[in-house]
Amino acid sequence: MAYELATIFTGLEFVNPFVLASAPPTESKQKILRAFEAGWGGVVTKTIGLHPVENVAGPKTIYQRASETKPYVSRYKRPDTVSHSSWNWELISDQPLDLWLPDLEEIKTTYPDRMLIASIMAGAGNEEEMDHWRKLARACVNAGSDAIELNMSCPHMDRKDMGAHIANDEEIIRQIMKAVKEAVDVPIWVKLTPSSSSLVDGARAAYDAGAASISLCNTFPSLPLMDPETLKFEVEVDGLVTSGGLGGLAILHQALQRVSDISRAFPDRSISGIGGIKGFREAFNFIAHGAGNLQICTAAMEEKGSGGIGVNLIQELTSDLGDFMERKGYSSIEEFRGIARERVVEHSRIRRKSEGYNGGYAQSA
Repeated sequence: MAYELATIFTGLEFVNPFVLASAPPTESKQKILRAFEAGWGGVVTKTIGLHPVENVAGPKTIYQRASETKPYVSRYKRPDTVSHSSWNWELISDQPLDLWLPDLEEIKTTYPDRMLIASIMAGAGNEEEMDHWRKLARACVNAGSDAIELNMSCPHMDRKDMGAHIANDEEIIRQIMKAVKEAVDVPIWVKLTPSSSSLVDGARAAYDAGAASISLCNTFPSLPLMDPETLKFEVEVDGLVTSGGLGGLAILHQALQRVSDISRAFPDRSISGIGGIKGFREAFNFIAHGAGNLQICTAAMEEKGSGGIGVNLIQELTSDLGDFMERKGYSSIEEFRGIARERVVEHSRIRRKSEGYNGGYAQSA
């Protein structure tokens, strides 16, 4: 049976459902062009803003590993270790908008069949910041971007009116959506923080305000480890550390939970799944829980010799997905997207050993 890797997601035609997420793999024109040459179906640019950006005076990203013989997690290299996670406290792109715009034009002209999504971020709380959202969106779309992703999820911005700091405020979500929709007429993806007890409410506010998709999960707020011998953090500046973002395989199950929550609450809406995708099996699980698009970062960055864009990874992902679809008789991912949705239920619906169990309530006399 013939199968097709091409997908329609938020009205856009992707040659395959695999996209490089907004992060160091998409921080420059050179990397994005190489990613498209390697076969990625789309990219979300590293987040573009208007405010001055200056990163920490030290390493911005580390990769943590674990082993069976030495099972502790650490960035320090040891024999026979496997990837556990990434950790970063990197800010958004430090390349200004006026340098990004000709790059976006060249990327889209060179690869017109690949989807270019511009990630943007501004502040909140006043009309000037809403104008910043409008300016960023309008400029990126005029330069050739096919869609806009609103970054409301970065867990370590140095401004309190940006990123994950604002993603729990439904009114701010609506205000930003209104501003961007006034400026452009392309699909708008909203990237929400997973660190929220009201994620479904935030997604509802975004969808109701016109979001074409929710993107999740971004990295989880976290701290790096301290070495018990040296009493130093594994990444620090002048002995100090602050919250950063945990990514990679370590967040896979939590990311799937969030995608499942949104998918079950809004089964007819689009979700771009992110978090811990290292190969086909992880990607399959996001699709099974309802995602129609897969964003990848850590696995691409970890691939040696690829310049951090996952040259071999995209070939493996498309090959393994195609092999699975051929063996199972699926013609497109839509035929198995969401197959896990109805099997995720409330705890009370899981069968117990005793048929008479009533949820732990005491029997009345």
